[in-house]
Amino acid sequence: MEIDRAFKIRLYPTADQAALLAKTFGCKRFIWNAMLAERMA
Repeated sequence: MEIDRAFKIRLYPTADQAALLAKTFGCKRFIWNAMLAERMA
Protein backbone atom coordinates (compact mmCIF):
# COMPACT_ATOMS: atom_id res chain seq x y z
CA MET A 1 0.00 0.00 0.00
CA GLU A 2 1.37 3.41 -1.00
CA ILE A 3 0.97 6.45 1.18
CA ASP A 4 1.25 9.87 -0.44
CA ARG A 5 2.21 12.77 1.75
CA ALA A 6 2.26 16.48 1.15
CA PHE A 7 3.65 19.31 3.18
CA LYS A 8 2.75 22.97 2.98
CA ILE A 9 5.41 25.36 4.14
CA ARG A 10 4.89 29.07 4.65
CA LEU A 11 7.87 31.39 4.86
CA TYR A 12 8.00 34.59 6.86
CA PRO A 13 11.22 36.22 5.65
CA THR A 14 12.70 39.37 7.08
CA ALA A 15 12.80 42.46 4.85
CA ASP A 16 16.39 41.70 3.81
CA GLN A 17 15.55 38.07 3.03
CA ALA A 18 12.44 39.10 1.07
CA ALA A 19 14.55 41.46 -1.06
CA LEU A 20 17.08 38.71 -1.74
CA LEU A 21 14.32 36.24 -2.64
CA ALA A 22 12.72 38.76 -5.02
CA LYS A 23 16.07 39.39 -6.71
CA THR A 24 16.81 35.65 -6.98
CA PHE A 25 13.41 34.78 -8.45
CA GLY A 26 13.63 37.74 -10.83
CA CYS A 27 16.97 36.48 -12.15
CA LYS A 28 15.60 32.94 -12.43
CA ARG A 29 12.59 34.20 -14.40
CA PHE A 30 14.86 36.18 -16.75
CA ILE A 31 17.10 33.15 -17.43
CA TRP A 32 14.09 30.85 -17.91
CA ASN A 33 12.49 33.22 -20.44
CA ALA A 34 15.78 33.77 -22.28
CA MET A 35 16.40 30.03 -22.61
CA LEU A 36 12.77 29.44 -23.65
CA ALA A 37 13.04 32.13 -26.35
CA GLU A 38 16.30 30.62 -27.59
CA ARG A 39 14.75 27.17 -27.76
CA MET A 40 11.67 28.42 -29.63
CA ALA A 41 13.72 30.45 -32.14
